[in-house]
Amino acid sequence: MALLEVRDVTVAFGGVRALSDVAISAEEGRITGLIGPNGAGKSTLFDVISGLRRPSAGQVFIGGREVTRLGPARRSRHGLARTFQRLELFGRLSVRDNILVAAELGPDRRNAAGVVEEILDRLDLTRLAATPADELSTGVARLVEVARALAARPKLLLLDEPAAGQDPEETDRFAGLLRSVAAEGTTVLIVEHDMDLVMSVCDDLHVLDLGKVIASGPPAEIRRDERVLAAYLGDAA
Repeated sequence: MALLEVRDVTVAFGGVRALSDVAISAEEGRITGLIGPNGAGKSTLFDVISGLRRPSAGQVFIGGREVTRLGPARRSRHGLARTFQRLELFGRLSVRDNILVAAELGPDRRNAAGVVEEILDRLDLTRLAATPADELSTGVARLVEVARALAARPKLLLLDEPAAGQDPEETDRFAGLLRSVAAEGTTVLIVEHDMDLVMSVCDDLHVLDLGKVIASGPPAEIRRDERVLAAYLGDAA
């Protein structure tokens, strides 16, 4: 069952189309990757899905309910949480308090402190709980962003380049985290340039190029698609 459906979404800036009739879906409890070259429209599509940008045409559905005209706050009530390419942490707050801010806005707000401790332990961040966010490495800071998103207990988790700045060991652990999150029923939609990570964890892929979906399918199929090879993957396949 598709938890997320994007139907024929177009975004135009003046006479230029950043997205053109884009249709994708993300199945419940699966990891779906959104890949493509820089400028393909991935972040614009994430903005449409999360409510930061209203499309010129098309519709967005979460859990079967149309949310196209809803803003980010109301979409979060439908179970959506997102991380961003640019780090959005509160630099002077500790890791624990950064996660607590999100937990206090989530459905388990009455047990926010317990949610925080659970997530710190799960993501192996307990030893850094008192560390100010602006003292973290980029890779760890991105993990804390994921922790904040998880504290909201999302049904749909949007991750925008979450592995950027991670070393190989951190990326391996992160892959395991994604699999466990999806196994618990959370739908994950990820934009990521680390093709090894994408190909190893994603159940399904959508490929964007110049604002259009040029291919959709499982990773093994996408690896062999000539349009994708020409537009993006090349030697990465």
